[in-house]
Amino acid sequence: MRLPSNITPRIRPVPANKSAILSALDVGTSKVVCLIARLDPIEGSDVLSGRTHRMRVLGIGHQKSRGLKGGTVIDLAEAEKSIRLAVDAAERMAGVQVASAIVNMSGGRISSQHFAGRVAINRRDVSDSDIQRVIEVASSHAQQNGRAILHALPVGYALDGAGGIHEPKGMVGDQLEVDLHIASCEPLAAHNLMIAVERGHIKVEALVATPYASSLATLCDDEAQLGATVIDIGGGTTTVAVYHQGHLVHVDAIAVGGNYITLDIARGLSMRLDDAEKLKCRHAHCIETEADLRDILTIRQVGEDDRDQSYSVPLGQLTRIVRPRAEEIVDFVRERLAKAGFPIVAGQHVLITGGTSQLGGLMELSRRILGTQTRIARPVGIQGLPEAAKSPAFSSAVGLLVYPQVAGREFFEAGRSAALGMTGTGGYISRVSQWLRDSF
Repeated sequence: MRLPSNITPRIRPVPANKSAILSALDVGTSKVVCLIARLDPIEGSDVLSGRTHRMRVLGIGHQKSRGLKGGTVIDLAEAEKSIRLAVDAAERMAGVQVASAIVNMSGGRISSQHFAGRVAINRRDVSDSDIQRVIEVASSHAQQNGRAILHALPVGYALDGAGGIHEPKGMVGDQLEVDLHIASCEPLAAHNLMIAVERGHIKVEALVATPYASSLATLCDDEAQLGATVIDIGGGTTTVAVYHQGHLVHVDAIAVGGNYITLDIARGLSMRLDDAEKLKCRHAHCIETEADLRDILTIRQVGEDDRDQSYSVPLGQLTRIVRPRAEEIVDFVRERLAKAGFPIVAGQHVLITGGTSQLGGLMELSRRILGTQTRIARPVGIQGLPEAAKSPAFSSAVGLLVYPQVAGREFFEAGRSAALGMTGTGGYISRVSQWLRDSF
């Protein structure tokens, strides 16, 4: 059975003059986070792109993720259990029942393509219907590649060959063209993630590419306008978002993340995985320091008779295990971006976020490899987050709450939008069933 490429749901932008209570579900390889927040209208932000509402967290829940690998569901029952536990914790804190949620997508080989559309205007004013027509032409090409479309974002327009136009409405010309950026993923990966969520009786309002969500939570207007790259290094995946002149122009995902560093530590020091993760969080550093020669770590090692044994190693031994993998991740990102035609150049803004961004020395290591200044990015512009959640590990979860405020930038096909709110979208499974009935 081949699923239709446009099966991912769409959400209408939250009205600028109305309040709303929304739920976000960050389903990652290492953790699942549920945020319930109230959005109240504000005048607008001169610093944070597209923010029309003030966000205040009412409830938060997070659980260790199970049933996912590289951002892709591999065990529906385990994934459903992790989601249920995270949602239940957020519901109890907020005193609100979650009926629907905005969900992120990290797996399924997220990628970008650009499609061009062209229509005749015949020397009259460009109207809204003309803009809709040219985007539909570009979108029709995108729907033929069999992938699930996550985002369809017009990057720029051209009129009679003159490009760089952000808003063509009211201008006069013969031909209108558009550059449409399509972010997509494998349909089956999206299908299985949505089933895991909806098996917990939670309807999926929208699927949002993780790098897009993370960038919405961390980027400032000036950075997006001048050009920036946001690298989200999670547990099982590393995702990338590239901005040019304020527009998202490229996304990518690599199935390597901080969990691989944990595995390297566990193998190199013969430790349990849980102990290796704690050691990574507390002591791991990817740049050699004086402490590497001075400090000694006590390691709990698993013996042949399954009894724990302790021994001591210099901190430098841990650094020698961690650094090669950290270098590999950052260098992999650099190579992928260069191959895609978006190389990182000196002076470009590079933001690193995600749980693994907190690894000691990663910012300095990234600066050396990428050849430009980098900064660790945390979610901004949200109130009510506990101190422990004000870290880069929660960027994508916060970005999911920003997404409904900027969803109006995207192209929506007629009849595919969902009403915003806690009532959901009608359900993914029901939409697939309807498609099957219509097709057969």
